[in-house]
Formats: sequence, structure tokens, C-alpha cells
Amino acid sequence: MAKADLEYRLGETLDSIPFGRFHVCVIAILSLVGYTEAYDTAVTGSLIVLARQPLDLTAQDITWLIVGPTAVLCGSMLFGSVISDRFSRKSILLIGVIISTLFTLVLPLAATPRQLIVMRLLAGVGFGLALPAAYPLGAELLPAKHRRTFGCVYEIVLAFAFTTIPLFGYLAGDSLSAWKIVPLPGGLMLFIVPPLVYFFIPESPRLYMMRGQFGLAVREANKIILRSGAGITPLSVDAEASSSPLPARLPPYSAVFGPNQIRATLVATLTWLSALVSYYLFSFMLPKALVDQGYAVQLSFGLSTLLFLVAIPGRILNAYMMERLGRRLTIFVALSSSVVGLFLMVIAHSLAGTTFGVAAPTLTFTIGVVIAGLTVLSCFPAVRMYMTEQFPTNIRGRGYFLSEMTGRAVAGIAIPYLMAGHTASPTIFFGTVLVFAIVGAVVPVLFGRETRGQLELVTATDRCSVAAEAAIRSDATASSSGGWSKSRTCG
Repeated sequence: MAKADLEYRLGETLDSIPFGRFHVCVIAILSLVGYTEAYDTAVTGSLIVLARQPLDLTAQDITWLIVGPTAVLCGSMLFGSVISDRFSRKSILLIGVIISTLFTLVLPLAATPRQLIVMRLLAGVGFGLALPAAYPLGAELLPAKHRRTFGCVYEIVLAFAFTTIPLFGYLAGDSLSAWKIVPLPGGLMLFIVPPLVYFFIPESPRLYMMRGQFGLAVREANKIILRSGAGITPLSVDAEASSSPLPARLPPYSAVFGPNQIRATLVATLTWLSALVSYYLFSFMLPKALVDQGYAVQLSFGLSTLLFLVAIPGRILNAYMMERLGRRLTIFVALSSSVVGLFLMVIAHSLAGTTFGVAAPTLTFTIGVVIAGLTVLSCFPAVRMYMTEQFPTNIRGRGYFLSEMTGRAVAGIAIPYLMAGHTASPTIFFGTVLVFAIVGAVVPVLFGRETRGQLELVTATDRCSVAAEAAIRSDATASSSGGWSKSRTCG
């Protein structure tokens, strides 16, 4: 089979496999990865409250716990963005999960604030590799029509992780040993998740194909065909295609900022950043902010639990809407609708001592929490899938890693650092989330392009530009192997 025909047939075959046991296995295992990494990263929000008294944490220690692991995470993501398309997505995922769960598991052994901080910093290395690796891998292993299912389940599991952490904090109350118990559910995943990924998740055939490694691509695709049990005839590759020199299929890192890709990269990054601000401020700092604003410790954990609990049905609705309305409109609806809830969270504290009664602040804030949970914290199925689809396969790893790293650097380091001294102010704290929600709502609508599940369509012209650059360099081999025919991408 000719190389061009093989490339076309491989993608067509992967998208035609009926939903079955293989897809269920991929969705379940990668969602478990998501739960583990979400739990291990978000546990910081409970630690800064529960460990403050037992370990005598200072304000500087708390600042380090909030921004330090995220800073290391971003550095790890930068490294991952460089190697992701040239290295195994599965291997990167495995290494990241092992590191993050190991240093979460040993967290209760910390005897001083410095030891606690160091362990969180080391775990950040794993977070930076595992978090961005799972979603692109899942998107490339699943047919387009089933990526919504993956996105929905993945985000529900993440919301469940964010819910269980403050719930454990609520149940622990004021126990001095609670901070040692809360990290264990995430740390113990060290003995469960890596073996599941190693034995049951294949490498992406699409990635091998884009590298020109046709034999490996067919081998991985046939594994998927056999595991699916769908009765589809396995692919084959002739000796010439499997033994010829590998073509230079991968464009340079700068292709992420190429003339036909730069807008999609910026839209993906800004949308992701705007959505992440709510996640970081709520998961890392909301319990502390509510305590600083006068709420009891248990109530602060209870409200945080409610916030992430209502995000579970919200993310199901978001995943459904993104196929009906499209990614962009779904993101707009979710983020713009959150303005009402966030505004109630801003004004709730000011109702204390008014004629509305002593319960007015808590009741108003609770209503705001429910609205925010159903909207701004529920936008991630559409946002994450939209971000994934902004990049073609040959730069998806680097583009996704880079966008996620940039978003987390701003939303997880700069914003929390600036907010650390303003958690007692509802106007500044919740108003910041409100402003970024508005930005995230309008950016994809005004500047982005719709994708609706296509992995290559939005950036098809970029493939033409890569081939043109290769022709200019008189590299006939690279030009001829640049991918689709003119009729498919440049016509």
C-alpha cells in the first residue's frame, strides 16, 4: 500500500471503529489519570488550611505552597512541550504520573514547612508532564464522534476529584492530623494508575504516522482494531513503505507560531488561561479566602465542596452542548452566564448587618456558588477539547503543552501570587474571576474558529505552509511527504 493511501486509510479506519470495549478502556483509564492528577494538584488548597497550625506555616510558606508547585509544573511543561511530538506520549504520561503520585504519597512524612514545600515542588515535575499528556493522547486514540464522551467523562471525574478534597477537609474538621490523611487517596494511586496505563493504553498511531513511522503506526492501529473486537480487517504495510528512510514529517517548534497557526495558538491559550483562573483561585485559595472573610473553617470547606459538586452535572451539560452548539458558543454561554453567580459572591459579604437578616450573606453566597459551579467551573469539557483541536497532529503535543503551560503560569502563579494578600476582600478576589470569565467568553467568539471535533481541519492551511517552506528549501522529499493532497487541504 502506498504511503499516502496508508495515511488516509489509517485515519479513516480509526474513526470508523464502533464504540466498544477498547474505547471504554481508554476513557476509563485516562479519566482515572485525570482524577489522580487533579486530586494531587488541588490538595494544596486543603493543606494550606489544615497544615497551617500543626506545621506552624507562615504567610511566606503558604505563598510558596500556592505558587511554587505551579511554577515547577510550568517549567516541566516547557520541557514537555519541546519533546512531546518527538517522544512517546504514553511514556511522558507514565513518567509524570509516577513522579506526582510518589511525592504525594510521601507528603505525610514532612516534619517541617520546608520539607512540605520541597515535596510539593518535586510533585510539580510530574504534574507538568502528566496533565497535558492525557488529553491529546485520548483525542488521538478515539474517533471524532466519541471525543465528546471522553471529554464529558474526563471532566466529570476531575470535578469529582475537586469535590472529594474539600469534603475530606470538611469531615476532618479541626483535627491536627487531617493534613496527613487528605493526600493519601491521590498518593496511593501510584500502585494502580501506572500499571493500567502501561498495559492497556497504546501509543497514538496518528503520531507515528505523522512522523513517517508507518510500520509502527500500523502496528498500534492493528492493536486497537483487535482490542475493539469489531471484526475490522487489520491494516497492512508493504516492505517499501516500512523500510524506506523516514521522511522529515515534523515541522519545527516555531510552526506553533506560524502565519497560519498563530491565531489559533493565541485563542487556545487565552481561552484556557481565562477558564483556569476560576479553577486555581477556587481550588487552591477558596477555603482560605472564606476563612479570611469571616466564615468558619467547616463552612468554608462545605461551600467549596458544594461549588465543585454542582460542577459535575454542569460539565455533563457542557459536554452535551458543545456538540449541539459548537465549541465556541458553548464556551461563551458557560462563561458569560457565570457573571450573575460571581457578582452574588462579590456582594454577599456586604449584606452582613443589613435588614436582610444574619443568614443573608451565607444564603446569597450559596446561590452564587451554585451558579458559578454550573457555569464557569463547568466550561472545561468544551474549553479543553477546543484547545486540543486548535493544533494539527504534527504539532499538537508541543502546541497543547505550550498553551497549557502559559495558561497555568499566569492563572496558577501570577494571579494567585497577586491574590495572596487580598483573600479577605470579596470584591478583589471574586471580581478577578468575574473579569477573566468575561474575557474567556468573548475571545473564542470574536477571534476563534469552530472545530466541532476536527483534529486537522482548522489548521489545514498550516500544512500547506509547511510543505511550501520545504519546497523553498529545495527539499523535495519533505515537500512531497507533507501530508494531504492539495485537494484536501489547500483547494
